[in-house]
Amino acid sequence: MSVSDQEQLEQTMEWIIGTEERGERVDKFITESLDEDVSRTQVQQWIKEGHLTVNGALIKANYKLAEGDKLLLNVPEPEEMNLEAEAIPLDVIYEDSDVIVVNKPRGLVVHPAPGHYSGTLVNALLYHCKDLSGINGVMRPGIVHRIDKDTSGLLMAAKNDLAHVSLAAQLKEHSVNRKYLAVVHGNVAHDHGTIDAPIGRDPHDRKLYTVTEKNSKHAVTHFVVLERFGDFTLMELKLETGRTHQIRVHMKFIGHPLAGDPAYGPARSQHVTIEGQALHAAVLGFVHPRTGEHLQFEAELPEDMQHLLHVLKNR
Repeated sequence: MSVSDQEQLEQTMEWIIGTEERGERVDKFITESLDEDVSRTQVQQWIKEGHLTVNGALIKANYKLAEGDKLLLNVPEPEEMNLEAEAIPLDVIYEDSDVIVVNKPRGLVVHPAPGHYSGTLVNALLYHCKDLSGINGVMRPGIVHRIDKDTSGLLMAAKNDLAHVSLAAQLKEHSVNRKYLAVVHGNVAHDHGTIDAPIGRDPHDRKLYTVTEKNSKHAVTHFVVLERFGDFTLMELKLETGRTHQIRVHMKFIGHPLAGDPAYGPARSQHVTIEGQALHAAVLGFVHPRTGEHLQFEAELPEDMQHLLHVLKNR
């Protein structure tokens, strides 16, 4: 199966069905293939409205896929809608008229998606800021980059288009300093190293990613071991690229998946009590889009990861 490189929901998406997907319902396939948190009900509505064709023809949601089928999904632009500003508490690390940096708690989704319009960081930012850049449209105002729902830590948002263009360019040039702290399974043998391995969709589960040469993107993660606990290791990881689930995939690839990771890790360990992966975006550094000053921020580990380290040290 191949997927086009177009990743934004506003664009046309294309799939060619392979052997593994034949016989599957098309609505289920589409739902699982989208990066975004899109409900199956939403996908069924798009199909009903004629936004999906299979081999150039309109079909129903219960259509069973055949090998070689060509799917074209034209996801409609988000309706003109006012996302609700919600009084969700924010841990603001830095803020001025161009940029805001927040320390996102574990469990908070970054931006709304079709069928899921409330309770996100964007809803909180709309309440707090009142002014966010419009480059990413109504669903993602101000969002320049994101971290997973169950990853905590630092994230920057743009308050105007000038700031958005500058920050996005820095991310593309890999000049933004992003360091993470993670607790991983196993005793990592090397004190430091670099994982240079391309990442693409997992052919066995389209919501997950894996190291693969097929339909993949260049991905590089640098690591330093900070402390070893026998069967667990505390690491600092620096992103050179920013692929979806990059750290989680790379650590699984080298045999040291993140503690607590529900998607890429082993069965839950008795010592790991946090909800979600033990991953925290601890350092964020960038050049201010207006002043040219280099800014760098740090956020200490959340309480659940501190508790995990305490348990591991005192066993």
